[in-house]
Order: sequence, then structure tokens, then C-alpha cells
Amino acid sequence: MQADPSQPPPAQAVGGSVAALWRYPVKSMMGEELNAAEVTERGLVGDRQFAVVDTSTGKVAGAKNPRKWGNFFDFRAAYVEPPTSGSKLPAVRLTLPDGTVVTSDQPDLPQVLSDALGREVGFAEARQNGESSGAQAEEYWPDMDGLDFRDTVTDFELPAGTFFDLAVVHLLTTATIDRLRALYPEGRFEVRRFRPNIVVATAPEVQGFVENDWIDHTIAIGDEVRLRVTGPCPRCVMITLPQGDLPKDAGILRAAAQNNQANVGVYADVIANGTIRRGDPVTLA
Repeated sequence: MQADPSQPPPAQAVGGSVAALWRYPVKSMMGEELNAAEVTERGLVGDRQFAVVDTSTGKVAGAKNPRKWGNFFDFRAAYVEPPTSGSKLPAVRLTLPDGTVVTSDQPDLPQVLSDALGREVGFAEARQNGESSGAQAEEYWPDMDGLDFRDTVTDFELPAGTFFDLAVVHLLTTATIDRLRALYPEGRFEVRRFRPNIVVATAPEVQGFVENDWIDHTIAIGDEVRLRVTGPCPRCVMITLPQGDLPKDAGILRAAAQNNQANVGVYADVIANGTIRRGDPVTLA
């Protein structure tokens, strides 16, 4: 449910602090938790800057179609040193499911990834060079009430020049995680299932899917960064997949579909750049 942009959100709807920051250098792979991050109009510097591409179709590969690609969450990616805006990105260190460690500047990386995934793939960097259309990716929809499609695979287009699904920043509150736990106590609702960039710790008395009330409003994080919340974050099969010690659990997606139109968290655009840090206050701008 979207809020009326002419009205401010309820007093409890915006307020808290940054509990965690996450960056995912390679789309669909596990990422890295940060103490601080530089934020530009493209989101957290270095986030989803790279992707694996199916050489036979040209489509971006990833965890949204696990029947084809297996579990991308068995791969981990982190920069060898912190990236900064305006500078050449450092190499990315990739840890494969068998523990092998490779870097993005290795000439044989595409072959190493192809062997690990069982399909011929390339390794691409988002260039933001003014393309008129974005890359294509595939998404598998499980057979579940409350989703737009059922038991099928669809194609979708990524924003031009990027490897983001819809927007450059994803926020999630602890209130939403707590609400989902209450609705489906058998499930293990942990932040890492949902792959947000910014986790906002809300006060204990703040309950429910509070991010819904942030849509069409501006959020201030710390002294510099300002985000315009643009819409809900629709979820997919990715949040049901096993991840480390987290089990496969279709009930995670079902709880979101039955209680919040399959949305968990919100997307935002960046309207003022800067640095954000764990512990920074999050308020209505």
C-alpha cells in the first residue's frame, strides 16, 4: 500500500539507525558487510557492478532462476580493497563453492566460472555508457498463491547500464523482519535472505511493514545522504533458497505473499551523495 505523497508518514514510520550495510559486488552472489559506504547516484559504490552472463543467450545469470543455475549463494564476492567513486574499481575476490579463490582480473576467470556452473559463461562489468536498453535476465516463479505468475520462467529487463533489478538502493527494517517472524514462526527470517543494502533498526514499539509508509518520501541518513523511496521491493524465489546454514523454505516467500503482496523492504533512488556509517540516524528529511 502506497502512502499519499502529500501527507507526511506517521511519526513512527521513519526513525531509527543504520544497523547494517551490505554491498554485493557480483549480482546474485553473496556479498560483504561494511562499517561504512560511499553512496552516489548509482547506490553504494561498487554494488552489483559485475555479473555472470550466459554466453549462449546473452542473459544475466543468477539466483532468480535456480533450476537453471543451481545456487549462486554458494559463491561469495568481495573487493580486494574498498572501492571509491571516481577511481578504477579494484579487483573482486570470488570464493567458489569448493573453496577455490579467484580474482576478477584473472584472464581465465570465465572458464573457471563456466566449469563451476556447468555452463559457458562470461563475466561482465556494468558500464553505464548510455545504452538505450538494459540487459535481460530470467526469473522462475514458483507455484504459489499471491504471485504475478505461477510455475513459469519469465524474462525481465534490468535498468540500462546496470545490473540492478529495479533501483539502486534497497532498504529493510528490523520491524519488517520481526513482523514476518511473528506471522511464520517456523521460518528463519534473517537479513541475509533478503540482500538489502541498508538495514534500519527501528524502535521496539514500531511494528509492522513500516517501510510501506516511506514510499514517495525522502529519508535522511546521517548528515549527507538523502534517499527518495520509490516503491516496494517485490520478492521472488531467491529468498526461499538455502544459504549457508539457512534451509530452503518456500514458507518465507509465502508469508510475504500472503501478508504484504510479496513485498519485503523498499527501493530508493539517491538524491544527495555522501558516506553512510553503521549507527547513523535515519529520519524523515
